[in-house]
Amino acid sequence: MKNNKPTTKIIAGKYKGKVLELPSLDVTRSSKARLKESLFNVLQFDIIDKIFIESFAGSGSIGLEAISRGAKKAYFVELDKNSYKILTKNCKAVEPESCQTAMGDTFIQTPSIVDSLKNSDEELIVYIDPPFDYRDGMEDIYTKSFEMIEKFKNENIYMIIIEHVSTLDIPEELGLFTLNKTKKFGKSSLSYFSLREE
Repeated sequence: MKNNKPTTKIIAGKYKGKVLELPSLDVTRSSKARLKESLFNVLQFDIIDKIFIESFAGSGSIGLEAISRGAKKAYFVELDKNSYKILTKNCKAVEPESCQTAMGDTFIQTPSIVDSLKNSDEELIVYIDPPFDYRDGMEDIYTKSFEMIEKFKNENIYMIIIEHVSTLDIPEELGLFTLNKTKKFGKSSLSYFSLREE
């Protein structure tokens, strides 16, 4: 019997080639390979020894890629029960001791994780990938994501990356953070923010 579950693979690093399960595609869209590759080309060595936080984590494929490439620890937040089950399974299959998962509302869980790391010496990379175009009632998800970022007061956030629909207008500044660049991949784009230099 052939297993037709959707899967993806870790692209590089110590777990290169490891197969990760994906939730059914009506719930999450797996971040496209080209986009994921570009993200980690931008981050390259900056990922090493950082703490990676993935909001709206789905299968956790971005955070697990970060672990594979040398991130010290990854935190994952996912609301959907089925996706969360797959996320925890993927973490167990890769490096459970470096993964911390939280099931619940990103807008509550992510700020609380970020806040708990406020006084740590670790540098954080926060990856926010709000779901789009498959559920009603999601119109304000980007506004809520921007508001969440504006409330982050950590000086130890190295970078915030938002994966978003390419037609979205991205603010130049969000709270303490300034937009560095946006890279477009068809319908999806990645926008990179870093701490504003005073």
